[in-house]
Amino acid sequence: MGKKISLLVLLAVLVGVLSGIAGVVYQKVYIETVGEGFINIATVKNIMTGCILGTLVAAIGYFLLSLVLKGKTDMVFNILFVILSIASILGPIGAKLPLDQESPELFPGLTVPMHFFPALGWFALRPFFGKSI
Repeated sequence: MGKKISLLVLLAVLVGVLSGIAGVVYQKVYIETVGEGFINIATVKNIMTGCILGTLVAAIGYFLLSLVLKGKTDMVFNILFVILSIASILGPIGAKLPLDQESPELFPGLTVPMHFFPALGWFALRPFFGKSI
């Protein structure tokens, strides 16, 4: 049980850091392409913190599901992770930006894709851990 928890934490931190880096890189590309990156709102700290906390919560959810579901954990967890990732985009879509912010309509274009990076990272890296978790 301790090994499983340790591996889940390792997976969560690894996926969180990598998806945070992907988010920061995406922001840089978005700035070069569109000219706006909302760097005062979507800071590097906010992007990294959101990704790491999101994957740590996902790891806790995965662990709790594994206690209940045994063999069907991956299937149910993946569906729930996708549903929660889709639900999380309501935040940036409904965000009220400061009135002095230029081009607020571009904010969802920056932040919505970032909400899927942790799930994509989890789906890509989880198989490397095999049946250990």
